Amino acid sequence: MSTDVQQRLAREVERAAPARQRLPRRDPEYRALRRLADRNRREPPRSPTDALQHVVDVARELTHATYAALAVTGAEDDVEGFMVSGFDGAALRALKVPPQGHGPLGTMRQDGLAVRLDDVAHHARAFGFPPKHPEMKALLGLPIFAGGEVRGALYVTDRRDGRPFSDRDEAALRVLSRHAGLIVEASWY
Repeated sequence: MSTDVQQRLAREVERAAPARQRLPRRDPEYRALRRLADRNRREPPRSPTDALQHVVDVARELTHATYAALAVTGAEDDVEGFMVSGFDGAALRALKVPPQGHGPLGTMRQDGLAVRLDDVAHHARAFGFPPKHPEMKALLGLPIFAGGEVRGALYVTDRRDGRPFSDRDEAALRVLSRHAGLIVEASWY
């Protein structure tokens, strides 16, 4: 990962740092950036894909999600890169192709708005999962912007504790999706 992107991350951490009287561990933006900075320090990413994998892993950890995924899309909304967290190798191979962004993910990538659903099946554009796709119920997703355009999505599914995703989860994911956008903009296109 380039030094420029790492410097941008450091600036984001400093900008998200809460006022002295607030506890940093309670600020979801600060926690997201601190956790990502710690991960990058422990395991320096060697490529944009490594850096994006760190983003998706941290998203899953912070939101207590069962699964997390990050899709990088091209100008025609075709999936060009796909990173996951929470899947074992066999489950990932069984998918054969990454989700193509139909249903709730498609609306997010079209309108650029976050999606938070307690039950994906109740979304107006839901039509089920592809064969061998794990069942998922709750979804929280945010678009990834690069160069002023939606160039992907970061999403998490099904909290391990069974609770719905919260505003704090969304705040943490928003920071991570912005960071993913910096990586995509600097290194992907």
